[in-house]
This record gives sequence, C-alpha cells and structure tokens, in this order.
Amino acid sequence: MPLSGFAASPNMATPAYVTEDTLAAALNGSEEKISTLIAASSQKSRKRGLQSLGKYNVISGVLITHFGTDKVPILMIIDFYFIVDCTYDISSVSLSNIMTLSCRDPSSSPQDLSECIELLLSLEEPAHLLCDEFLAHGRGRLAAHLSDLEGASDILEFVDQGCGGFISDTCLLAASYQSLFCKEAGSTAQMAERKLTTFLDELSEGYFQIVEKRLREEKSPGDNSLLVRALDRFHRRLQAPSKLVPGCSFNRRGTEIVVKAAQERLAQYLQALKEFFQGCITDVRQALAAPRVPGKEAPALGELLAMLSGSVLNQIKSVLASVHLFTAKDVAFSDKPYFKGEFCSQGVREGLIVAFIKSVCQTARHFCDSPGEKSANTPPLLLLLLSRLCLDYETSTISYILTLTDEQFLGQDHSPVTPVSTLCLIARSTAQTLLNQYVKSQGLVVSQMLRKSVETRDWVTTIEPRNVRAVMKRVVEDITSVDVQVGLLYEEGVRKAHSSDSSKRTFSVYSSSRLQGRYAQSYTPSAPLDTSLLSNIQKLFSERIDIFSTVQFNKVSILTGIIKISLKTFLECVRLRTFGRFGLQQIQVDCHYLQLYLWRFVSDENLVHCLLDEVVCSAAHRCLDPAPMEQSVIEVICERG
Repeated sequence: MPLSGFAASPNMATPAYVTEDTLAAALNGSEEKISTLIAASSQKSRKRGLQSLGKYNVISGVLITHFGTDKVPILMIIDFYFIVDCTYDISSVSLSNIMTLSCRDPSSSPQDLSECIELLLSLEEPAHLLCDEFLAHGRGRLAAHLSDLEGASDILEFVDQGCGGFISDTCLLAASYQSLFCKEAGSTAQMAERKLTTFLDELSEGYFQIVEKRLREEKSPGDNSLLVRALDRFHRRLQAPSKLVPGCSFNRRGTEIVVKAAQERLAQYLQALKEFFQGCITDVRQALAAPRVPGKEAPALGELLAMLSGSVLNQIKSVLASVHLFTAKDVAFSDKPYFKGEFCSQGVREGLIVAFIKSVCQTARHFCDSPGEKSANTPPLLLLLLSRLCLDYETSTISYILTLTDEQFLGQDHSPVTPVSTLCLIARSTAQTLLNQYVKSQGLVVSQMLRKSVETRDWVTTIEPRNVRAVMKRVVEDITSVDVQVGLLYEEGVRKAHSSDSSKRTFSVYSSSRLQGRYAQSYTPSAPLDTSLLSNIQKLFSERIDIFSTVQFNKVSILTGIIKISLKTFLECVRLRTFGRFGLQQIQVDCHYLQLYLWRFVSDENLVHCLLDEVVCSAAHRCLDPAPMEQSVIEVICERG
C-alpha cells in the first residue's frame, strides 16, 4: 500500500530492485558493509532484491552493523513491508523516513516508540517535530482510555479505572517524553516542556469533564464514605503527574473538582434534611387525623412532639457524621485550606446547619402565611405542636446543634457566621406567629358554632327558655378539650386572683339596674338619649379589651385569646339580630351558663364578665319587648342544664 514519504518512479517499466548503491545512499555511504552483507546473501535473495526473507536479512544486517548490536530491538520492530512493492523508487527512501513511519504506527509500544525517537534524535532530526510525533502517538492511547470510562458502574470503580488507565499512561508518557527531550537544560528542553504542558492540559480537560459529569450523577447521599474514598483516591493519584510536570493544571483542577463535589454533597444533604422534615410533618398530620380506634388511645401531643424533635435531631447528627468524613485526617485533601476553613464554617455550619434551621422555621411559618386551601386545611393542633417545636429550638435545640457542629468542625476560617442569638430570634418569632395562628384558627372553630346558632334561630318568635341551648354546652366542651391539649405542651401561666364568688357571678345588672334604668323612663322623650349616653360614658371608664392581642407562651394566655375571639364573635352576631322577649331571656340564660364555666380558663375573670355583659346589653338594645328574666330562674335553668 502507498505510504507518505516514498515517491513512485513513473519511468520504471520493470521492478527496480535495491542495489548496493541505492541502499548505501539510504544509509549514508556504508558501501563496504553493504557489499559484504549482500555478497554473503544467497543468489536468489540478490535477484529478488529486498523481497521476502532476503530483504529483511540485507537491511537488518546492514542496520545492525551500521548502528551496533545495542539497537537490535528497534530494528526488529521496524516494518519494511512497503519496500516489497517494487513500484516505489527505493532511491527516495531514507532511514529517517523509515523510522518516522514506525513512530506513527499505532501498534508500537511506548518502549519501542522511545527507542525509535532516540534513534531519530541521534540522526539529528528536528526536535520540535519529534515532540509532535511523540505526543501525537500518545494522544491516541490516552483518548482510548477516556472512551472506556463511560462503562464504569459505581464511583469507586470509575475512579480506579480512570487512574489505572488514563492517569497511569499519562505519567508513563510524561516520564518517557522528559527522558528524551528534557535531559539537558536549554531552549530545546524549555520548548519540549511547553509542548508537554499544553498537551497534558488539553487532554486532561476532557478527563476532568468526564469525572465532573460522573460526580454529578452521585445524587444519593446515603453512603458518603464511598464518595469520599473515591475523591481521596482521585486526588492522591493526581499528585504523580503534578510532580512530573509542575506546570500542568492537574493538581489545581483536581482540587477544584473535589471542592465542587463536596459542595454539591452538602447541598444534597441540605435537601435531604428538608425532605426528611417534610416527611416528619406528614407523619404527624396523619397521626392527628387518624380516626381513634376503640380501646386504643391516640398518641398524645407530647409524644408526637418528642418523636418529631428527636427524629430531626438524630438525622442532623447522622448528616454531620457523614460530612465529617471530608475532614478526616487520613483523607489526602483534608489538609487543603478550603477543607480546614471555608468548608467547615461556610459550608457545613452556614450552608447546611444554619440553612436547615432557617428552613424549619420557614416551613413552619408557611402553614400560617399561605393563603387558600392549604392554610385553611391546616389542623390547629399541628400549628400548636410546631409552635412548641420552634419555641424549644429557641430555648435549647439551636444552641445544642451549633455547639455540636462547632466541636466537630473546628475550622481556621474567621469569616463572619450567623450568631446563635439571631437564629433564636427567628425561631421565637416563628413560634409566636404559629401560636397566634393557632389561637385564631381555634377561636374560629368556636366562633362558627356560635355564629350559626345565632343566625339560624328566629329570636323574635322563640318560645320561653327552659334549658341551656346545646351549642353552649358544646362550646364549653370544646374549650375544655383545648385546655387539655394546650396543657400537654405549655405551662399553666399566671392568673389574677379570683374572687370567692367567681362561679356565682350574675347578670343582675341586666335584669335590674341597667335595663330597668334604661326602660323605666321610656315614657319620657329624653329617656333613650339619657340611657344611651350613660352606657357610652360607662364604656369610656371600662378597660379596653384587645381581642387579637399577642399571645404569651402559656396555657392561660392561649385560652384567654380563644375565648375572647369566640365571645367577640357572639357579640357581633347578636348586634345584627332582632330579639323578642323570650329571645332576650334565652340570651341571658346562655350567657350565664358560659360565665359559670369559662371564667376558670382565662387570666382575668372580669374579661369574660365584661364581654358577656356586652352580649346581653346588645340583645336588650335589639329587643322589641325587653322583659328580663329573674336571676333566680336563670340560675335554676343553668344548674339543671
């Protein structure tokens, strides 16, 4: 087959056999040696020139004699098959061409290539061309290793395959190259070193891109030790080519890849913690919504809180243990400045732990801030439980988690970090928001019952009251249930001193002084104005009741907030209705019943009394025939109810 560097002779009608002259010219005038060798060869070999075995004997014998027996290996691998085709002009063949073609043979081993290049250097061939020939031959072998990396299964096998193939051959190539072209300091060595550095940077970039792509596929943070072992092995094996060729970017790019992999793993752990917390909340919601099985008690709120808090804390500890593998002393890259400083402070503490704590607060607050169905469908007990969780984070958990993190990751980075007090403020603010939302939602539940009971009744034509309405009993039952639930998570709180007759408080003011004063003078034109003015003046001197005031973190304050919202709703609904005589009396009975039981749940019993006073007073103002029921009758009905 035709080969470059050999020109065919167009004027040759018959094969031009190699003679002593042509071979001598090819070997720079070794006529005597060639004549001796050809004379010793068989007549048949001389007639056939360089065909068959004769050609090998002649040329190899001449070359051995010319260069010495120490070059026998390279002579044995030089391929002369092209000379058999006698349509080529042998006069155009030179030894350098023969060896150059041998260098380009992809089947040549690195050792054979080095010997061939060394011979060509001894023939004073241009060094920059030989550098290119050497690197071009090595490019094919290294590119083949890159294509083989696509089939690796796990990350450790992938790194072993890359290091054992591409990195090892890169080191062999660099060592052989430097032994050939960089033996002596000088311009040639500098030129060769620049070519080698450029070549390695160009080819290694393809390898690093494959490594980065493979690392991005490691999205499961389950067993972090496998990834750390792979990165450690990868980083260690890159030290050899970095030492051989200090100017190449192996070490820098390898460190960048390890750092990026560590950062991506931290991001994966953060996402895993967020998903774990969401799963815990889902489990709590299911436990709260599960129907009660007869004979089996539902899990108490305290148990659910302990389960939620303990599960999250254990998961954080597990993640910290996995991440700590990046800074283990036996890991090669752990002594890098990044892993001693920034990884610990900005990566683990800020990017993982602090970010997760903020995410917990944000997720919990989302149940209050999101409009629409999600906020409306949030169970009030979940709000109560999350508020206590955030309050516990503020009091102790955040400090414990950050102390644990700082003990394990004592970094040398002095960059500013989020103080514990800032996170505690965020957690407390979230707990306050959740608790306020719980009071509003729970107050809304009771308010809905009271509103419907007022709006769906005909208060003008109703019959004379004989019992407390069922809805009032239900309100007391629900408030009592809320008191029990809140008591499982929050402390009692402080109450004002109760009077000795708190449960005996009556609304005689409605049936005697106020109502009688208002309607006894009804026959005089100025009476309505006077009594209305008196009522308004009395309100000016009474203590203002803030219905939606901030709730304190105790049971009394929480129950007080719920009762205020409920009774305020009751009052506003009464103001929109018109009452008959018996309707007014039914309101009196209901309010007295609520007074008997609700005073014990609030911080100040006067608050309940004032609101119920407003309810009865408003009903009297809206009554067509105001005739209050006697207090003794009211008490008998309530006691019987």
